[in-house]
This record gives sequence, C-alpha cells and structure tokens, in this order.
Amino acid sequence: MIDKIKVIVFDLGNVLIYFDYGRLKFNLNKIETGLGDRFIKKYYENYHVHQQYEKWELNNDEFLKIMLEWCENKIDAEAFKHIYADLFTENIETTKLLAKLKDNYQLVLLSNTNFIHQKYGWEQFSFLKYFDKFILSHEVGAIKPEDKIYKAVENFTNQLPEYHLFIDDIEEYVYGAKKRGWKGIQFVANEKLLSDLKSHSILT
Repeated sequence: MIDKIKVIVFDLGNVLIYFDYGRLKFNLNKIETGLGDRFIKKYYENYHVHQQYEKWELNNDEFLKIMLEWCENKIDAEAFKHIYADLFTENIETTKLLAKLKDNYQLVLLSNTNFIHQKYGWEQFSFLKYFDKFILSHEVGAIKPEDKIYKAVENFTNQLPEYHLFIDDIEEYVYGAKKRGWKGIQFVANEKLLSDLKSHSILT
C-alpha cells in the first residue's frame, strides 16, 4: 500500500546540517589555553541551561550572562555569539533532495534550536528556501519529543497526523512523532535515507 504522505518534516541538526562543538572548544582555546575545555565541560554538566534556552525559558540576555560567566569573561557578547554559532556544515547529500521533494510535498523544518544558532549560524544556508515553514523550539516554547511541538506542525499544515513523515536522527524524537500518528524515519546515513524514502514510495 502506498503511504498517503503529504508533508515531509525534517529535523535540522545531524540530518540537513552537521554540527561540531569541537569547533567551539577550539576557538575558545585560541583566546586562552584551556578556556574551551573548561567551557565545554561546564556546558555539558549543565545541559539543562541549553535546553532552557531552546525553549525560551531563558531569553538572550539571561543565556548570554551565563555563557560569558562560563567563558570567565574573557570574551564579549557579540564575539561569543559568532563563536557559539560557528558549528555547522551542510549535509549536501541530503539537502540536494529538497528541490525534488518540494515538487510533490509540503516541507516543514522542525528543530530543537535557539536564537543565536539560528541568527548567527544555520540561517545562512540556501537550502532553507525549499521549506514552507520553520517550527522552532525557541518560538514554540517546547522541544522534541514534547507533544506540543509536533502539534505546532499540524496546526500549520492543516493535515491529519497520518499524512506527516518525520525524519530525525534521534530515535526518541521519531517515536514522539509516531505517538501522534505520524510516520517516521530515523536518519542514520544518507544512503539509508534514500532507501527509506523509496520504501515509502517518495523516491523511485
């Protein structure tokens, strides 16, 4: 049976773009030896701060105050924004599919992200023009796999849950979509994604 898919929903990080916090550590270490190592350790030990910022429970000023403290005030806010967002590399093998998919499907970007990463980082990528809508955690006030963020997609598409296909690298987030009645693909590699899309009769 051919799936009745009308909407393809893509995750951003580690699907359409790769991110590397090693670059953040490297750039901070250039400011002072060991600064990046100390910052990254603190960042991951207090990852709830990252998640609060993704949900806009912390605003820009509140988040930056904490980040600059963790940088031991060796850097100003504007410089930090650029270093913090210099993480991303396009996954061209996947993004090159978007133009073809756009011909037959509504495309939605669904991402746990934050304002600085968007404005100073990934917003530059030209492939974003193929998306009909961005549903972003810091704008919705929810993160995957919370039900609210998937419902925000449906509110935009006006389609039944079963007409959505979600592609994400994190199994828990794919499961969250499936609980709503969506179809789901866990992204593990570009070649596997092609195979999965063919199994859903999206690509031939």
